[in-house]
Amino acid sequence: MSGKALRWQIALYALLCVLALIYIYPFLVQVATSFKPDAVAAADPISLVPQPFTWAAYERLFLRSDFPVWFANSAVVTVFVTLGRVFFNSLAGYALARLQFRGRGIVFAALVAVMAVPAVVLLIPKFLVINQLGIYDSYAGMILPLLVDAAGVFIMKNFFESIPPSVEEQARIDGASTFRIFWSVVLPMARPALITIVILSFQGSWNELSHFVISTQSPELTTLTKGVASLASGQLSQGSQFPLKLAAAAIMTIPVAVVFFVFQRRIMNASEGAVKE
Repeated sequence: MSGKALRWQIALYALLCVLALIYIYPFLVQVATSFKPDAVAAADPISLVPQPFTWAAYERLFLRSDFPVWFANSAVVTVFVTLGRVFFNSLAGYALARLQFRGRGIVFAALVAVMAVPAVVLLIPKFLVINQLGIYDSYAGMILPLLVDAAGVFIMKNFFESIPPSVEEQARIDGASTFRIFWSVVLPMARPALITIVILSFQGSWNELSHFVISTQSPELTTLTKGVASLASGQLSQGSQFPLKLAAAAIMTIPVAVVFFVFQRRIMNASEGAVKE
């Protein structure tokens, strides 16, 4: 490598390091501020060294607030929504990719159209449906409308279409039903797509806010997103309360970060498990 090329490479890496630092600095400030006393956080909010170091914000969140209830509600909803989306998105994607039925093209066109509609447009119709079904202000109202999403069905359909139909022929000759072929033959091969759905569903349901705003009103059903939004707006505290708000936000990011780092290498490797004809 010539000296000029080496200098350009060093300059490129230096630029990338600067951009990475700019990107991650707000998160570092968030974590550091959560360990500061209120007065220090207000006086020096962007310092990365909490002096003095204190756990007061976390103690208040877990011992003197409804934060544990918010966390539990978010965990329950996220687990059920993630499992439901993995199952129902896979079923719908397989049906659109493999089953021949009248109106399949119309169904797929409607699916794409739903993906193009902004979520905020659907809030009022969603509230009216939830209220009419009698599941408003309940776990059912929080979970059921989120069990299927158009983007997940689209991902699964495309992945199933990449699997050659020949892998299903032997099972069909042996008399396996359509569901058995889906469950025992095709679904295990769709592991990369399933992991992608798990990550997207977990992140989406954990960070969901607008749906929970229109589906619940009881304090005991408040999720983390609603609770942290209340903290950020100052409804639950007086003064700036920067450590309290940023501690809540920091804790909220941990589950999503853990899930992403655990499964990041398996995201949509479309060649894994596919059989080439």
